Amino acid sequence: MTTTRTTRLRRPLLAGTTVVAAMAVTAGFMAATPEQANAVTSPRLSLIAATGSITLTSWKEEPGVYLDLGTYLTAEGTPLELKVTRKSYKDPVTITQTVYEGGKAKAKTLPQGTVKDFSGLPGFMEVTVTDKDGKKVVSRTESFCPNNASGRVRPDAPSTSKYPESCPTNPFTLGSVWGVEKGWAANTYSGAYTQPVKLAAGTYTAKVRVAKKYRDLFQIADRPATVKVTVEERSWDENGAAAARAATAGEHAGHGAAHHAPAGHAGHAPTPAQAGAPETSGAGPSYNVGHGPLKAAPPALPWAVKKQQAMRADLQADDSAGRTDGSRQAPALTPQSKRPAGNPSVPNVPKPDLRSLPAYGITISDGDRNIPGKDYLAFSANVWNAGPAQLVVDGFRSPGKAKMDAYQYFYDANGKQVGYTPTGTMEWDPRPGHVHWHFTDFASYRLLKADKKEAVRSGKEAFCLANTDAVDYTVKNANWHPFNTDLATACGQENSISVREVLDVGSGDTYTQDLPGQSFDITDVPNGTYYIQVLANPAKRLKETNLDNNSALRKVVLGGTPGRRTVTVPAHDLVNAN
Repeated sequence: MTTTRTTRLRRPLLAGTTVVAAMAVTAGFMAATPEQANAVTSPRLSLIAATGSITLTSWKEEPGVYLDLGTYLTAEGTPLELKVTRKSYKDPVTITQTVYEGGKAKAKTLPQGTVKDFSGLPGFMEVTVTDKDGKKVVSRTESFCPNNASGRVRPDAPSTSKYPESCPTNPFTLGSVWGVEKGWAANTYSGAYTQPVKLAAGTYTAKVRVAKKYRDLFQIADRPATVKVTVEERSWDENGAAAARAATAGEHAGHGAAHHAPAGHAGHAPTPAQAGAPETSGAGPSYNVGHGPLKAAPPALPWAVKKQQAMRADLQADDSAGRTDGSRQAPALTPQSKRPAGNPSVPNVPKPDLRSLPAYGITISDGDRNIPGKDYLAFSANVWNAGPAQLVVDGFRSPGKAKMDAYQYFYDANGKQVGYTPTGTMEWDPRPGHVHWHFTDFASYRLLKADKKEAVRSGKEAFCLANTDAVDYTVKNANWHPFNTDLATACGQENSISVREVLDVGSGDTYTQDLPGQSFDITDVPNGTYYIQVLANPAKRLKETNLDNNSALRKVVLGGTPGRRTVTVPAHDLVNAN
């Protein structure tokens, strides 16, 4: 599924939950002894079920049901807050829990190996399903992303959850924050991480419990949730079934959306619905776009070149930065490429810090057969903002002009705008998969030889900024709730007079390997060892706190023969993700 919305709980939870919460609030008025005041306080976690019975639909054309059973983990007293980090890609992922001692927050280190990545707590839930005869037909464990906030369980709980809405899945994530707000419930269904299970039409009993190691770790009572399950079989051909199927798919993927990139983890790739194409089974969740065996569009599609040639007469006289279809060669980096002289409108306030992640999602492509006889090395790339300030770029369009003039804006500690400076241009990109305004010279891609000298340059150097990935939400001033997390909220329309593009602190912008420009033409490149370089702010036009950490390299080994090229992608330190 490729749905990226988050499904919110719209029905009441168990009535008993409110009673328990009320008791806890009453107890809070009792006087505390000095020993109690200095005691370490952890959240009271409970597993509950929103309903005692549920009906799931299995489609004849695609048999199987998703075990979204309506079970939730609730937190009382204090939130469940976890910080997951790694010092570098050479270090393992570690996890700490925020507890309170004497009312002050304190980090409690959890056992090494509790987590292996940033996608959630592995093996947290144990799910068994038995048929009407008591025979076990399903037994599985599932991961749990605490950030799957679903709603409050009592009226006096905080009105919003302060925690992020996803657990990141980008293989090069550096830090994440997970949490269940006190008085809130997080759905335990792992969504996009699971596959549907094949159950014949009939009635079943599902039992859901927290695995023992987590019960011991978080002091959760061993009280499994039991749900009666009715499986009904339907066909897409039934009247109204198509709409019902779409709604069902959205529900199931919605909880997975709390794990995309997001996130996401989705990058700048349209969903089937956006592209007008039908969904297909096995398409995978949206956050996995950058990891699948996708074919990249070539750097210069013939139709795009013709389209660009037709547009060139309308561009400003200086067209050197005007083409984003891949036909433009990025300017070579030279010693003269220095940061522009200081501008009096650039105040002495915190600025962004752009950094690149190593390339991933690396594969060989024939350019989707658009240019026969060509071989392309396709890849996904991400540039992120380590802060401590947002990157804010506004574009302004003079009437009748094909480009916008771009400016970087600066803000003081109170969020007041205190300055701005020119920083290039924005240009309209009409191609499918884009269809928005691109900020030029945000990043650059180069294929380097083993000696780190340039072999091939990508023409992709214009980008629509969006916070597609939570790269490190533990950095100073990280925004756990960025606004423009996908292209529906950023980058404008063809008739826009101005555009604001923002890269928030802690977030990164992924372009997946299926998009134009996300590849190198390696047709005439000899076999051997190379490095994919992702370089942020290549012309050094953007004002940053640090210009020495903008480059990231990913080693690749090319092999094979023309038309049958191969690529081997060694692990990057401890990250073994191609």
